[in-house]
Amino acid sequence: MIVEQHKWKRNDGWIPDLKTGRRPDAQLLIIFGAPHLTREERLIAELKEAYPEAVLCGASTAGEILGAQVDDDTMTATAIRCERTRLQFAGEALGNDEDSVRAGARLAERLGKQDLKHVFVLSDGLHVNGSGLVRGLLSGLPEGVSITGGLAADGDRFEDTSIIFKDTGKSRLITAIGFYGSSFHVGYGSFGGWDPFGPERLVTRSIGNVLYEMDGKSALALYKRYLAEHAVALPASGLLFPLGLRIGDSDTPLVRTLLAVDETNQSMTFAGDIPEGVYARLMKANFDRLIDGAAHAARVCKSALEPFLPELVVMISCVGRKLILQQRVEEEVEGVREILGQEAVYTGFYSYGEIAPARFDSQCELHNQTMTITAFAEDDGHA
Repeated sequence: MIVEQHKWKRNDGWIPDLKTGRRPDAQLLIIFGAPHLTREERLIAELKEAYPEAVLCGASTAGEILGAQVDDDTMTATAIRCERTRLQFAGEALGNDEDSVRAGARLAERLGKQDLKHVFVLSDGLHVNGSGLVRGLLSGLPEGVSITGGLAADGDRFEDTSIIFKDTGKSRLITAIGFYGSSFHVGYGSFGGWDPFGPERLVTRSIGNVLYEMDGKSALALYKRYLAEHAVALPASGLLFPLGLRIGDSDTPLVRTLLAVDETNQSMTFAGDIPEGVYARLMKANFDRLIDGAAHAARVCKSALEPFLPELVVMISCVGRKLILQQRVEEEVEGVREILGQEAVYTGFYSYGEIAPARFDSQCELHNQTMTITAFAEDDGHA
């Protein structure tokens, strides 16, 4: 696997220059950028000119990761040439009233099934139910095919996210990359590190990812009561206080991020499903546990990929983690690099949702407020 990277900054342009030392035969260009930059036709055209054979896939972000750095208001481009892995690409538009399950199933149908090993997906972050998208993908993919990826972001504004696919960046779009063949190997890990507080409450009324009542009372009113002075800044302040769901007998809560509130209906819309009958509890940040959580995800990822060494690592972390960690945000990135090694190439972004199995032997699902890591490698064809 041959990988090279570029970063665009307002005062510096592309570093390194797009005309220097590039591999124009790259098959894939993974792009992460500030929301307004992902719609900048000039920047996309420059990338297409430099890498004419590559398919462009990317997302708007709440922060861009390249190497050990986390930046804002930049665009990163990671060019990839797989030597023994076949790639296939698919895109799916979301309508105004789109069912995310159907969109995921249609996306899966557009990917070939023979020798498919892994699917990496990037989705609009505001007009999709991430849980439904995952269910739709799983319904249309062969058993044993793993899925990772994330939801595009718009900083902490929650106004408009965009996905880059081929020659454009726009909202209401999902893109997927299929990786094929026995020489391709993938490892992944996902972990949070948030602390629960307050009592558990039963979800008594919800529809999909919209929560109305807990313990028979307005969920929004209960949420505001616990947030106190932070309630006036909803929904953005909800990033600091996600909701943890206790699903079945699992010891690890499934965390959900708040996307929007509706004062008229007294409802709250989350990035993924909030099923009726589960128990929910508010969560808050613990700096050290957030950083340790990223390292834990890296250890899980490394174990899953062994005996192969990662060549490309994509980190997708939640915008809520970035808002909490602030100037310490690069500590979670560096913690991942310390475990997976300095030789790999690193990229990633801060998101509105992360897609991965909770464990290497479990089914894929949507997460919020986690560090989710995907590590890619190719063998020499003789393993």
